[in-house]
Amino acid sequence: MNVKKIRNDFPILERKINGNPLIYFDNAATSQKPLAVIEAISDYYKKHNANVHRGIHTLSDESTQLYEGARKTIAEFIGAGSPNELIFTKGTTDSLNSLAISLCKEINTDDEIITTIAEHHSNFLPWQKLAEKRGAALKILRTIDNEKLFINELEKTLTEKTKIVTLTQASNVLGTISPIMRIAEKVRQYNPNIKIVIDGAQSLPHIPVNVRKLNIDFFAFSAHKMMGPMGIGGLWIKKEHLEELEPFAFGGGMINEVTIEKSSWAEVPHKFEAGTPDVAGAIGWAKAIKYIEKIGGMKTLQKHCRELTKYAIENLQKIDGLKILGSADAEKRTGLVSFTVNGVHAHDIAGLLDSKGVAIRAGHHCAAPLHEELGINASARVSFQIYNTKEEIDYFVETLKEGLKILR
Repeated sequence: MNVKKIRNDFPILERKINGNPLIYFDNAATSQKPLAVIEAISDYYKKHNANVHRGIHTLSDESTQLYEGARKTIAEFIGAGSPNELIFTKGTTDSLNSLAISLCKEINTDDEIITTIAEHHSNFLPWQKLAEKRGAALKILRTIDNEKLFINELEKTLTEKTKIVTLTQASNVLGTISPIMRIAEKVRQYNPNIKIVIDGAQSLPHIPVNVRKLNIDFFAFSAHKMMGPMGIGGLWIKKEHLEELEPFAFGGGMINEVTIEKSSWAEVPHKFEAGTPDVAGAIGWAKAIKYIEKIGGMKTLQKHCRELTKYAIENLQKIDGLKILGSADAEKRTGLVSFTVNGVHAHDIAGLLDSKGVAIRAGHHCAAPLHEELGINASARVSFQIYNTKEEIDYFVETLKEGLKILR
């Protein structure tokens, strides 16, 4: 794999920040986009722009084919059994909120929803609010980095009242990859009717995912963290739930028939896609997947990011007072490293690095309960993508070392 050649595909990497070459280590928040994705979106608006499914004219037909073709590409990428199992949304947050709305009627007083302390707010708040609304209990698994202890805690927490188990496949703070297949196995053994919801926002950009093999019910994910455009994401729904699940939004495009007395819904997946969709976003997302496949696929991307993660951890561990959050084993995590430095706030670290052209993330990363559990108010996070290099990590580490002499 030629990283230098790959970097040429990303125009934004030519920028200078405060007079320094941009080093972009904020990929867990959003990744940069290759020129192929940018051009695919531009080409759509230049040549094909029209609303889908409704128009009986050439542009509408072309847009529909491109849109549904994108659905097929993305569905195949995640291992869906059919393109109809993939619902387009605005992103992971929208997917999880929409799902919570649709599942609302299935939750009654004293029912239980299980989640973990490590969740992004997007996979915590919708279930917290659903539990409050329906008088249900939200039960929090607190074991974080020990797989055996986590499974034991899960088994002890499951009861006959459990209706939903929802968790992230990869933590956006710790980088920890959850053993979803083992978790699903334990849940299914206890009660096969419990619905399993997975937040795949951080996992899909870094590890190969096959939703059917995971043995889950729902999988939420976004385009913008995997080199696709912002503002579009997906919700994979297991085939058996597609008909029974209620729509979460209503309007044009999702209806079969509307009368004064009653209405009926269109066939899936359109039943769940009210209004004008983000056609250009879907096309750009599909192009991002094709780009990933062109450079060697997810295994190549995963290998590269793991090597960078291992290299970053080895070098960061040499800095006095720096603590890495999560496992130090790069094989057990995605391409991100969060850390704290004794006596120095994460925001100060991020500001200093930005002055030297290095973009990182600082704060609680929309995972405030986890930071509280860890006894910290913020952490700094670097996260990698296919276009990052060890040379960039060297510059980042040396800049951090020099900066800490000022900040301490």
